[in-house]
Amino acid sequence: MTTPHLVAFDLDDTLAPSKSPLDPRMLETFASLLEVVPVAVISGGNFHQFEQQLVTPLRHRDGLTLDDLHLLPTCGTRYYRWQDDDWALQYAEDLTDEQKARALAAVEDQAKQAGYWETRTWGDILEDRGSQITFSALGQAAPVDVKKQWDPTGEKKDHLRRLVQEHLPDLEVRSGGSTSIDITRKGIDKAYGMRRLAALTGIALDDMLFVGDRLDPEGNDYPVKALGVPCHAVEGWEDTDAFLTELIPTLR
Repeated sequence: MTTPHLVAFDLDDTLAPSKSPLDPRMLETFASLLEVVPVAVISGGNFHQFEQQLVTPLRHRDGLTLDDLHLLPTCGTRYYRWQDDDWALQYAEDLTDEQKARALAAVEDQAKQAGYWETRTWGDILEDRGSQITFSALGQAAPVDVKKQWDPTGEKKDHLRRLVQEHLPDLEVRSGGSTSIDITRKGIDKAYGMRRLAALTGIALDDMLFVGDRLDPEGNDYPVKALGVPCHAVEGWEDTDAFLTELIPTLR
């Protein structure tokens, strides 16, 4: 692997447990990486989740600047940069109202028919994130352990993704976090986000490295791999921390 000029990450189950803040150890490692190379985070969560899980903890670190941190929430359908002491939206590829309505109806209908519409949930099952519709089987705020038990092999998510994709051929449907399905505009996925990132930073895709837990063909990280960006697969934040601990000294 050549020395990357930018390292990009998925968030849930790559940098942190699903919808949870970074572990203090991972936060230290991430901050150390940001000190030596530009970093991007591209994940299915919305910007508010990015703030809770990553940005707010980072801002509490004295002396750490965020100028080289690139945030691409909702699978790269939005892009934020740190400007003038705040986050500035660079672009947003929003769904139309008609697309949102069809996506919401399709995922709810297919989840119910497949027996995946749960009665005990924590928070919203369906979310309109503007540029993405997200289905979370147990709700956005479900405990991490409960999420892991619901679909430990990923078979439910992948099955539901295929069912919904059949009913939304003009949209993009991908398996997201541990219990989620993400729906975006066709072709507006993490590969799109990485291409926009390359164009806006001037860093070639070949000079980037992407780290994610869903690089399998059903996962929402896969478009990055299919694009040809060098990738490293992990199975959790502990794997990511161990990998970065070896990588960072080579970047100094």
